[in-house]
Amino acid sequence: MRRPAKFLAALAAFAIVAGPMLAEARPGGGGSSGSRGSRTYSAPAPTQTAPGGAQRFDRTATQPGSPATAAPRPGALPGAAPQRGFFGSFGGALLAGGLIGGLLGYGLFGGGAGFGAFLGMLLQIALIGVVVMLVMRFFRRRQQPAVAGGPQPHAFQGQPGAKQFGAAGGLKGAAPAAPPVTLTPADYQAFERTLVEMNAAWSKRDLAALRAVATPEMVSYFAQDLQDLDARGWRNETRDVRLEQGDLSEAWHEDGEDYATVAMRFSLLDATFDTATNKVVEGSTTERQTATELWTFVRKAPGGRWMLSAIQQTQMA
Repeated sequence: MRRPAKFLAALAAFAIVAGPMLAEARPGGGGSSGSRGSRTYSAPAPTQTAPGGAQRFDRTATQPGSPATAAPRPGALPGAAPQRGFFGSFGGALLAGGLIGGLLGYGLFGGGAGFGAFLGMLLQIALIGVVVMLVMRFFRRRQQPAVAGGPQPHAFQGQPGAKQFGAAGGLKGAAPAAPPVTLTPADYQAFERTLVEMNAAWSKRDLAALRAVATPEMVSYFAQDLQDLDARGWRNETRDVRLEQGDLSEAWHEDGEDYATVAMRFSLLDATFDTATNKVVEGSTTERQTATELWTFVRKAPGGRWMLSAIQQTQMA
């Protein structure tokens, strides 16, 4: 019984540890993080670039009903965010449920008899978590259209820069109407420039440069994601970032600040390297990948610099 038990334990440990590795390693981790002021818990309006809208936030410091930013947890490293991974959400719930079932004498194998059965139960829970992550990643890849041709020099060129954009009418769960915000071509150029500068700072692991383009909350998430990569002995680099298409979801004013949420489809070279061997463990240095996300920017009105305050993944239309 000891050998099968040790084997199952090793497989379970590997599956649990491998779970977080399936997440996207590029900036934002392929999840939805940040805050959109009072609209953090409201869905952004769909756009031509992101007709399915955005996913809910996996990580946010904004409490429901309050746009205020929560303070960092006691003892946290400067710029660090709450840990994410297999134990943080779906996998954690599965594991907790399985442990409770095992303690009560039940489990996914039905009998729950003996230590080997209990380890087998843990293994199956871990494998289910890995399968779920793979399925989620598969559908996320499918909803990202392939890049057709070269980059568009003016991906936001269809936006009427001088038009006023207010709250999207008829949005279910949308925040009350706010004063309109006037966006100009220079604003859209700033959004595209931030996309490039943020990825460059991420690849250099330059937190100071990230602070120049993103809010403290977003920088804290980037810092935690970089720490997670360090823990695995990995580093991620994104290169040659090109905005292929972008459009405005909504823009509004609140509490002395302007907000704008824009949908952006961009392509890039995204590769994760083993730090010790410098070999690519995920992604590619030659094959371009495409992502579609909704980015929210905030600025101190009027005339302040736009800062990245949220990244949200898109829903399937």
